[in-house]
Amino acid sequence: MQTVDVVEAIKGRRSVRAFRNEDVSEEAVARLIDAAHWAPSAGNIQPWEFIIVRKTELKRRLVEAAFGQSFVEEAPVVIVVCAREDLSSKRYGLRGRDLYCLQDTAAAVQNVHLAAFSLGLGTCWIGAFREDDVREALGVPREARPVALIPVGYPVGVSSAPKRRSVGEITHRESF
Repeated sequence: MQTVDVVEAIKGRRSVRAFRNEDVSEEAVARLIDAAHWAPSAGNIQPWEFIIVRKTELKRRLVEAAFGQSFVEEAPVVIVVCAREDLSSKRYGLRGRDLYCLQDTAAAVQNVHLAAFSLGLGTCWIGAFREDDVREALGVPREARPVALIPVGYPVGVSSAPKRRSVGEITHRESF
């Protein structure tokens, strides 16, 4: 089993939009979901749900929902991440519904990306899609809000790191 230092994974992970024609095992997908479910969450509510999509016709509908991002269909697996706003709002009210459940779900999404990198898989975080179209395509109930599509597969190639703002530019001491 390959192991990767977490900082190496953070710096090495890339958004992958081209995948080899190679299946992703159920074991690998299970490891990604296991990593996601270990993400931190406000009050340990764990307000996330994951839909594993492999069927071509459903991936096609996700492409349509995602404004024609065709690489979604090319990935062997798409993980659709949903936030359970109702779970967070029960304890934290509007702030839980509007913020905490999205923060918590984002942490779970990041865990998927890092775990995928450690397994030699490529992913892309897609937030540009019509929620209602995803909801309809996959039968997502009202209490679950689709917040991310994650195509998963073996990358065709490795891209170079994108330019980043310097740490000095983004770090502030005591005030903005």
